[in-house]
Parts: sequence; C-alpha cells; structure tokens
Amino acid sequence: MLTRDHALELLQAHVPQKSLINHCLESEAVLKALAREKGQDEAVWGMAGLLHDLDYSMVADTPEQHGMVGADMLEGQLPDEALHAIRAHNDMTGVEPETDLDFALRCGETVTGLIHTAALVRPTRMQGMKAKSLKKKMKDKAFAASVNRDVIRECDKIGLELGAFLTLAIGAVAEIAPQVGLVVEE
Repeated sequence: MLTRDHALELLQAHVPQKSLINHCLESEAVLKALAREKGQDEAVWGMAGLLHDLDYSMVADTPEQHGMVGADMLEGQLPDEALHAIRAHNDMTGVEPETDLDFALRCGETVTGLIHTAALVRPTRMQGMKAKSLKKKMKDKAFAASVNRDVIRECDKIGLELGAFLTLAIGAVAEIAPQVGLVVEE
C-alpha cells in the first residue's frame, strides 16, 4: 500500500482546488475514526477517504467516470476493498456499495460537506459543534443543499445511529480543523 506522504503528493498533483483537498483531508479523518469505531484497518479506510476524489477534476465532464478513473489510477497501490469503495462512493458509476467500508466512505465523505458548511456559519467554527445542531441543519433542505441527506443516513448500514455518527464525524473533523481552515481567526 502506498504511504500517506505519497498519497498526499498524488492528491496535490491531481487536485488543484484547495477546498477539494480540504474535503479529502476531512474525509480521511472521518474514515479513520469510523475504522477505529468498527475495529477496522485505519490506514486502509483513511486512504480510501483521502483519495476517493483523486480523479474529480479530471472527469468533471463525465461524472459517471468519477471514482472509476481514480480507482484505476490507484490499482496495485491500495487494497481491492479500498478500490471498490472508491468506485462505489459515486452513485453514477453503477458500482453498488456492499461492504462496511463502501458505506462508510459514502456517508463519511458526504457528511463532511454538512459539517464544513455548518462550521463556516458558526462564530466558533468547529468548537462546541454538536450532533443535535447538525440534525437540525439536515432538516433544512436549503442549508448545504448539495449534500445528500439520504447518503448520510446510510450510517445505519454500518451499525451507527445518526446521532452517534454525527458526533463521531464532528470529533474527527474538529481534530484537523486548523489544517482545513475551520478555526476562529485570532
């Protein structure tokens, strides 16, 4: 399996948008936390989170290829379970999610959009964010409108109730908040 340093180099070489790199870092943090929670391999789950959008910029005009191209680029560098999760995280590929990692990547990377947006509108950013407030935000369809709430609710497919999942994800993103610009400027 490739090293995290090599993975970051790949990400920086193929993903020009800082916001998308931040999303990938947040996804990695959430996936690693989910792996810990589920007794799974943090390195494998983290890499799936970190590299799931490696091809996003390359396939902007063919969204059904998103995940497929990235997984092909990573062939032989990540375990097959991580490659399948990367292919299955995009509904448009036709690759069905099957494993805990598949569903973890889908809900874990999706929830970062909700968390990041919520943090940006809070005066304290990540500090003090609670699952209860995110649940309220989920009910407001206009808030972070592009975030698919149904995919976030797939957390139940890996045995986590929504509140517990949101709490875990908030904690994971809070740990890397300075790296992804989610701290209060002094």
